[in-house]
Amino acid sequence: MAAAPTGAARFAGHLPRRCVRRAGRSMTSPASGVSRPATWWLRVVFALIGVSSFVLGYVGLERLSLVRPEVINDAYDIFYYDLQLFLLGAELFENPGPYPWQLQVARFVAPLCTLAAVAEAGRLLLAAEIRRQRARRAGGHAVVCGDSQYAHMLADRLHADGERVVVVRAEPFGPLEYRRRRYLGVVGDATSSEVLRGAGVPRAHTVYACTDDDDRNHAIANTANRLIQERRHPSRVYVQVHDPEMCLSLQARRLGAAGSSRIRLDYFHVNDIAARALHRHHPLPSFTGRRTRVLIAGEGSFRRALLVETARHWWSRGMDGGLRGRPLQVDLVAPDAGTELVLAATRYPFLNRVCRLSAYDRAIDELIALDQFGTGGYDRIYICASDEISGLRFALDTPALWREAQSSVFVPVYRQAALAAAFHGDFRHDLLDEVHGRLRLYPVLTHACEAQLITEDLTERLAQQIHDRYLRLQQRTGVRLGEAPAMVPWSRLPESLRRANRSHVQDIAAKLLNLGCVVAPRLGGAGDASAAGQAIDDRIDQLARLEHERWCGERLGEGWVYGERRDELRRRHPLLRPWDELPAAVQEQNREEIRVLPDVLSDSGFELIRLGPAVPAQREGPAGGA
Repeated sequence: MAAAPTGAARFAGHLPRRCVRRAGRSMTSPASGVSRPATWWLRVVFALIGVSSFVLGYVGLERLSLVRPEVINDAYDIFYYDLQLFLLGAELFENPGPYPWQLQVARFVAPLCTLAAVAEAGRLLLAAEIRRQRARRAGGHAVVCGDSQYAHMLADRLHADGERVVVVRAEPFGPLEYRRRRYLGVVGDATSSEVLRGAGVPRAHTVYACTDDDDRNHAIANTANRLIQERRHPSRVYVQVHDPEMCLSLQARRLGAAGSSRIRLDYFHVNDIAARALHRHHPLPSFTGRRTRVLIAGEGSFRRALLVETARHWWSRGMDGGLRGRPLQVDLVAPDAGTELVLAATRYPFLNRVCRLSAYDRAIDELIALDQFGTGGYDRIYICASDEISGLRFALDTPALWREAQSSVFVPVYRQAALAAAFHGDFRHDLLDEVHGRLRLYPVLTHACEAQLITEDLTERLAQQIHDRYLRLQQRTGVRLGEAPAMVPWSRLPESLRRANRSHVQDIAAKLLNLGCVVAPRLGGAGDASAAGQAIDDRIDQLARLEHERWCGERLGEGWVYGERRDELRRRHPLLRPWDELPAAVQEQNREEIRVLPDVLSDSGFELIRLGPAVPAQREGPAGGA
């Protein structure tokens, strides 16, 4: 696929520039402007009715004064009686009529405006209680807990995406904040079960714990777990962790305990979400005849997540068939570049399979002096300085950097989201020049608010990896894509088959117990990997049998029965029979699903550690959701 034009096309006219600006706007402002609510228009209508009533009343009273001068003496009387029209008991109407038609209309319509004003005043006085009751009775909504900037941004993004949102925070919203955001709020300690019950957590579909304190986030998850355990379909709970290494460790511990808890729980770091969002919105270019080259410079916290997700993005594109066997060239420039690449490749072994990694141990301001620099050969450049201001200054003040990038220079920022909006805001109000689209500030927190990427949690990603490996295995045996319902990419896989892959992942905890193994962040210990691999080989038949029994139990629970031919409509499947009656090829396929477990985990940064002897497996039915 050829690269998109970056030079003359931008000067061809206003239309390409508008397109560029619109694309840039998505980098900084995930939510468009909020439309005016219906209550606003209702207030305008009643205000117009009130003004009309006052005018009609004045005209009618003026005409009445000509007929009854003894009742209305001057203009002050007219004004006084006109104001009395808005009350239910006006003195003038104690005398019998007739009255001019203007006055007749006004005396019936004006009290309606008064009643509307009283109702609005009562609504404002009771607004907090009304919101509290609405939040408590809410269902099928998302609950966002926290006073942090990220929590506010996530709630705004969810609401802009059409979700019903209840926010739990310690500091109360002001009236204007409620009116602008248009979502419900509960004030109190989010670790309290009463507060979370008041936010409707027992009926919510998702709970986000996003305070600035990790321990409070864990406490929120614990409380939510107690409230939703009894539900048939428990909520998902996502816990923000601010340290990336701790996040990976907690994911490992959750993976080993998923079978003992019914809730779907995952831990996430904003860098991982934002790095995935970057490649979803700005995929890497690819070319025929030459290798795609990427430069990552700096030692900022976003660097590791960017390196891993860049490789995953390139790998997933290769799995689709277009880029298979074509490694991505990645150059890392930082004072600790060599050490960082060794650590990253040790934790994520697939990096060396997907990329050609090169390290240059230099400071970021020495980047221009590199021999590899100056040839215009980098298709994308990322500046990940540890000091955000220094990285921005380097990107803004180095024209050679702009010339070196074939497409764009990305600068991840955390505290400079407003500056990013000045660069990539509304195309009609250009504040700063993007250097013909070459310079892109990337606000990490803004893009870490994409709920769809947060829900693509560890369970989802591992399930997708298992399916991708299944596709490759079946293709090696001669099965082509599209020949069976499962022989399609994950994005087109039926939900029932996705659910089966998720259940396979959620059953990893039981498999680990059976093997006497645990999951831990990968450190590259060959001895531990060998011991875990030997444990799998020793019990491969038993584990494969247990996996088949788990799958059968899951299918039977969904109403499937045995049939000689697979029938999706009638829910019949030829493999719903005992293990000993399965064809040898199917039994081997089940064994292969167990053998690839260490490789699936290693691609996500985990490894199996054998602690002791295996524990005999006990099955009472299909595993619960995690």
